Amino acid sequence: MRSAFQFLAAGFLLLSLLAGCRPDQIEHIENGKQIATTLENMAVKRILPADFLHATRWAGDSLTGQADRELRRRLAEQLQAGGVAAALSYCRPESYASTDTLARILLAAPRRFSTRPRNPRNQRAISTDEIRPDTVRRIERPTADVFIYQRPIVLADAQCLRCHGAVGKDITAADYTLIKQKYPTDMATGYRLGDAMGVWRVSFARNGIAEFYTMKTRKVMKPRKPLF
Repeated sequence: MRSAFQFLAAGFLLLSLLAGCRPDQIEHIENGKQIATTLENMAVKRILPADFLHATRWAGDSLTGQADRELRRRLAEQLQAGGVAAALSYCRPESYASTDTLARILLAAPRRFSTRPRNPRNQRAISTDEIRPDTVRRIERPTADVFIYQRPIVLADAQCLRCHGAVGKDITAADYTLIKQKYPTDMATGYRLGDAMGVWRVSFARNGIAEFYTMKTRKVMKPRKPLF
């Protein structure tokens, strides 16, 4: 009984103190929202199985998308500088330094596979059954610590036809001679815009996906606009 009375008395005293405070007497914590966001970001997040799968897609799209953009940029530069002869050696985006840097961060191993590889040493041949439409992503988790991302490689850039298009139409006879000299077993010609040429297949370690998901879902404070 006594403890209940003490509790009520303490509550009444607290309410009295709060009622006596005016808004201009309350001292606000500087950068309070930023501090709260930082503390929330530092909290350990529970990542569910579905979250891992979503993060694998995000990470796969980011890695292969960057590699494809770098490929288009390099090919444009080399084709302009020295034509097909200069560009032939640059059609391996999985081996670029920028791709390798991002792969190390994500604990990933990116590879490309083709139905008709240019160089079998670099690309393993796969069957056409393994290629899906461009809108499809395949996400798998073969083991508890490994995730697999796969998406098609589609010929979507007209400049690629200079090395992979129809011989005599898109590829000149001289350029085709260069291609066969460098890659005697080449099969990577005869494509048209929109054709699926192969697939990107990337394996991710669980820790890399977990870190990527944490960074992807971390809140970012918007910069404050100056008052004056």
